[in-house]
Order: sequence, then structure tokens, then C-alpha cells
Amino acid sequence: MDIATIDQQYNQLQTEFQDVAKTVQDFATKLQAAAQAGDANAKEWLLDLKQIALDIKDEQIQVNSLLQAIHGFAAEAAAAPPPPPAPMPQPQPQVVYETQPQPVYGQPMGYGGGRGGGMLGGFLNSGFGRAMEMGAGIGLGEDLINSIF
Repeated sequence: MDIATIDQQYNQLQTEFQDVAKTVQDFATKLQAAAQAGDANAKEWLLDLKQIALDIKDEQIQVNSLLQAIHGFAAEAAAAPPPPPAPMPQPQPQVVYETQPQPVYGQPMGYGGGRGGGMLGGFLNSGFGRAMEMGAGIGLGEDLINSIF
């Protein structure tokens, strides 16, 4: 999965959560109007809706916690030093009568470790990665639940 797909899926999740919040708010408004018009059932249904909204909020908090844990794991993996290179096999002694250039081994390929690149650098610099790093929450929120009741 590439960074663009992760960002797209995270944005889609935020949009879905906003849609749920709007649907709950719209339904609460209808129930409040019915309760004010004297419908005795509407008051009870409004209380049921409040419980539903609280359950949705709890679920969204758990999803956000999971996403933050995944981001934390990815950030730790990116910051970890690369594993030591595997030992090179020792060549068998050979008799050499002329001078031959010896192979030059460069630095081993790194695994990132910074925000600039590497294996997870793109993830950490993505919209999803930045949002999770900042602890961005997605959910119904207290203001919606309080506005319902």
C-alpha cells in the first residue's frame, strides 16, 4: 500500500465520520421538534439517540487510538537504527601474481530514520502521518452530543 492510498483512505474515513455526525444531528433535530410538538415517544427516542451517539463516539475514539498506535509503531520503526550489515563471507586465500583492484564496499543502504525519506519517511510526511502525529481526532465530539441534548 502506498502513501497516496493511505492518505485517501484516511480522508475517506474522516468524511464517513462527518457524514455520521450530520445524520445523527439531523435526526436529533427532527426528534427535538417532535418532542416540542408533544410527541411523548420522541422524548424517549431522543434519549435512545443520545446513547447511540455516545456509542458511536466511543467507537470513533477507539479507531483513532488504533490509528495513533499504528502511527507510533511506524515512527519508531523509522527512527530505529538500521540493522548491522550481514557479515561478508571471507574469501579463500588465493595466490595472486599480479595486482588486482580490490572490491570497494560502500556504506550499507539505510532504512530511513528521518522524516526526509527512507522506508517510512513518505508515510510520516503524508497527510495521515502528520494528522496522527498531531493526535488529530475524528469523531462525533462533545459539541454534537451536547447540542442534541
